[in-house]
Amino acid sequence: MFRKLIIIGLFLPLGACGYLTGETGIFRNRIESYTDAPMLPAMTIPARLDSYTIDQLYVIPERLFATSEVFDRIPLPKPIETNRRQGVIIQSLGGNDWIVLDATPGQVWPLVRDYWTRLEIILDFEDPSAGIMETSWLEVDNEIESRHKYRVTIEPGLHSGYSEIYVLHMQSSRSESAPTVLNWPESSDSADKERQILETVSQYLADRNDVYQASTSSLLAGSIEAEHKANIIENELGEQILELRIEFNRAWVQVRQALENAEIVIVDSDRTEAYFNVKFAGIVEEEDVGFIGRLFGGNDDEVVQEKDFSIRLQETGTVVNVLMQAQESSEETDQILEELLQVINDNLS
Repeated sequence: MFRKLIIIGLFLPLGACGYLTGETGIFRNRIESYTDAPMLPAMTIPARLDSYTIDQLYVIPERLFATSEVFDRIPLPKPIETNRRQGVIIQSLGGNDWIVLDATPGQVWPLVRDYWTRLEIILDFEDPSAGIMETSWLEVDNEIESRHKYRVTIEPGLHSGYSEIYVLHMQSSRSESAPTVLNWPESSDSADKERQILETVSQYLADRNDVYQASTSSLLAGSIEAEHKANIIENELGEQILELRIEFNRAWVQVRQALENAEIVIVDSDRTEAYFNVKFAGIVEEEDVGFIGRLFGGNDDEVVQEKDFSIRLQETGTVVNVLMQAQESSEETDQILEELLQVINDNLS
């Protein structure tokens, strides 16, 4: 009897495995089960009932047939941005101040909103998709005769992954009723009060360790991120140009600073005519030749011939296009022109 129980005990797990994981088992493989699912007609709602709450939860997208261009050679991937984590800085130009930081608008939005919350200041208006928030009317510095209001605008930076924060201040007399329709000025009514908010916001962001964490990112404000202000595009002639969606004065300063940061020799320039004449030899990559190479003179610097190029800024509406020109046209010169454009774009700040 004992021997029979042992034999039954040995075969029982085998049968249990089939019962649990077999084709009809409780824990069977269901990977291909969806192929046996029947096609049912869509749910119909009677005309007398509302149907706005009924929606397709699992929509099967239509297959897209996109035509792709055949490349003669495989294009190189774009280099990963290495000029990151510069911190939070305040830039000034022509009396205008703004904050620049290396975080996306989606990451910056909830932190700036939290800044007002910690000050117990109510926001009268919020539009994350446009990056705009406006405070209620406030009493600042115990001023009894005036009320104050601030408007914060979060915009994408020059490059992807960067943001710019602008503050606009409005002042109104308490002797008059608060205006229901707001006509924001082009510049702040008080530059000192605007600067005060810029400095406190920048300090608050600099002290936050979670500014780069995805958990603090706003999905609504994330729609701003795809519209960074510096883009290399092709014009109607198929030439590569640098498109800057900033005002001309800032574009001129930014391009000059980029040339200086890249240590490119500026022969002469004319702001009125909007051009720079520079000397550039292309991007030279340094290679480690090792001990043997240095022993036989392999580390001698090769003489690189610099060529003359002209950089022109062309303002069209709200966009400034940066164009490159060379004295002679050749395949090598065209390649150097593209490299010069890329160097300027990489050194914008």
